Amino acid sequence: MRLTYVVMAGAFLALGAAAVSAQTDAPMSALDVSIACSAPPSLVRPPATVPHVVGSQDPVSRTLFGPHDLLIIDSGLGSGVQLGQRFFIRRQNQFGTAYGERALSARTLGWIRIVAVNDTTAVASVEHICDGIMAHDYLEPFVAPAGPAVAESDASGGDPDFSALARVLAGNEDRRAIGIGEMMIVEPAPGTTLAPGTRLAVYRDVGMAAMPLVSVGDAVVVSAGPNIALARVTRARDAVQTGDYLAIRK
Repeated sequence: MRLTYVVMAGAFLALGAAAVSAQTDAPMSALDVSIACSAPPSLVRPPATVPHVVGSQDPVSRTLFGPHDLLIIDSGLGSGVQLGQRFFIRRQNQFGTAYGERALSARTLGWIRIVAVNDTTAVASVEHICDGIMAHDYLEPFVAPAGPAVAESDASGGDPDFSALARVLAGNEDRRAIGIGEMMIVEPAPGTTLAPGTRLAVYRDVGMAAMPLVSVGDAVVVSAGPNIALARVTRARDAVQTGDYLAIRK
C-alpha cells in the first residue's frame, strides 16, 4: 500500500511541475519573513478538518523535513486544495509554553507551495523554513505579511493611554525575555483590538507598594489576528518580559 501511494504521488507530480514553475511571487523583505515566521494565527485550536503533513516523497523514512523537501499532504482537490496554492505549516503548542495553561498557541514552521494534487492527496515543495517540519503539522492558507513602515523606526510616538492595557504573552519560540528588534506575542485588552502600525509603550509592575508602573521601552504592532497581535520591540532599557503591560500611544 505504501509503495503504491508513493508511486501515484510521483506520477501526478510530473503533471503539475511545469505549471507551478512559471509562477512567481514578489520577494519578501527580511522584516516580512521575520513577521511570517513569528506570528501564530490565534489562540484558538485549529479545526480537525485542516490539511496535515503525513510524510515526504523520499525512499527513506524520515521524521524531520527541511528546505526543498517534497511533502505529502493528506488533502486534495476534494478539500479545496489547488495547484500552486501556498500554505503556512504550523504546530500546536498545548503545554509547557510561556503563554500559560489557559492559552493554546501555534508555532509557524515555514511555508510551502502545492506542486501536484489529485482528489485526495497533494505534494508540496517547502519554500521557506522557520523551524523543523514534522508529520502531523497542519496547514493554513499563506498570506504574505506586509510590515508597516514604522516597524523599523525607534520613534516613541504620542502619549500612552493607560485606560486599557494590553499584555505581553511571550517572545518568539515562547521566550520570556525579548530584546530590541525581536518579535513578541501580545494580548489586547479585553474588548479591544490592535492594528498594524499601532505604537505601544511597555511598562512593568515591579511589585512594590505605592510604586507606579516602570517604563521599559517601546514597540510597534506589525500584524494582528482576532485575539492576539505580533509586535516588534523598537526601544528598551531592559529586556521586555512576559506579563509586561502595553499602553497604546496616541
